[in-house]
Amino acid sequence: MSAGKKAYDRAYFEQWYHDPDRRVITPAAVARKARLALGIAELLLERPVRNVLDVGCGEGAWREHLRRERPNVHYTGVESSAYAVERFGRTRNILRGSLGTLESLALEGPYDLIVVCDVLQYVPDAELDPGLHAIAGLLGGVAYLEAYTLEDQVEGDRAGWHERSRAEYLRRFAAAGLGSVGMHCYVGEALRDATAALERAG
Repeated sequence: MSAGKKAYDRAYFEQWYHDPDRRVITPAAVARKARLALGIAELLLERPVRNVLDVGCGEGAWREHLRRERPNVHYTGVESSAYAVERFGRTRNILRGSLGTLESLALEGPYDLIVVCDVLQYVPDAELDPGLHAIAGLLGGVAYLEAYTLEDQVEGDRAGWHERSRAEYLRRFAAAGLGSVGMHCYVGEALRDATAALERAG
């Protein structure tokens, strides 16, 4: 590893996800997000979510909460951390990769729900647009794309953070064919006509 390069190793996950004094999100908060994303996807799909793709999934924290709500859901995680994949890849179905390498992973979409939670602000410009287009191509339902912008006051891991405005993210999402339905949720071509005018955030 080169000097100064960010390491998503065991110490990183212990600090930001497990240490009660330093972690940025609790399991209860992840559970609420999972229920929200499932609810919006199932409202628009008009059936239970059957499969989920979680990009930048870390240790696969969403998997537990998704399977608690939908025990038969098929979960696939994608994560760049060698540590997370080595430790949890086999038991939690996590593949080695990133947003920028999605097209090379031969993923079997379409997915009812795609999760990209607290990841996009760490993705370099060169990978962001290809990754969003890959998401749109794999999407059959709803994408939960949680990202934070110049307009947000955010505490936590700022290493490798890419400062982008709300307008820039919305422009990039729209260019990929992803339309907002509120609360970090987006639809693509498959569900665009299933949404009402006031469900589409503008």
